[in-house]
Amino acid sequence: MTDNTKFTEAYFDQLRKDLFFEADLAGQHLKFNTTWGLFSPKGIDDGTRLLLDFLDVREDEIALDLGCGYGPIGLTIARQAKEGFCTMVDKDFVAIEYAKKNAKLNNINNVDIYLSDGCNHLKQESFTLVVTNLPAKTSKEHYYLFFYDAFLRMKPGARIYVVVISGLRKFIAKAFSEIFGNHKKIKQGKTYTVAMATKEQP
Repeated sequence: MTDNTKFTEAYFDQLRKDLFFEADLAGQHLKFNTTWGLFSPKGIDDGTRLLLDFLDVREDEIALDLGCGYGPIGLTIARQAKEGFCTMVDKDFVAIEYAKKNAKLNNINNVDIYLSDGCNHLKQESFTLVVTNLPAKTSKEHYYLFFYDAFLRMKPGARIYVVVISGLRKFIAKAFSEIFGNHKKIKQGKTYTVAMATKEQP
């Protein structure tokens, strides 16, 4: 152990404590407990903010938040969809633990939060809205599986919104066009781009 006096037991005990912050997201004021090791634990990341700023949520939405983390997207959607419901899934059990904490902290009950590797372990089978903050570091094959599995679980007329680093925007346009038959760029910022596609009526 280094002799740096900063690294005391008290210092590490402090690091183990939950982080806490509040945020205004799409007109909803929310509180969050987080911890080190989760994505963006000290505040809402710019990609999530951009996505929520341009997301169209209906009051009766049956929504899916894929890769929910500690819950900012799914909980915001649940607040907006007062007559609807939001399923929130993540493959990280710590993220799920904190998403559940944050649902309780904000008195949001129209959610179901559980472990799932993408869509592989979903309980709800059909959705009107699918939303995700896509990971930047994964393979294109993984993205295709992600989108196709979402497509299979979307009702006719359902929409999928994603936010991704802008360097991947052309790939997202191609993949959406191939899987959904359509693509719309909602907002391109300096760092992130929000895109959507619709599952067309048969």
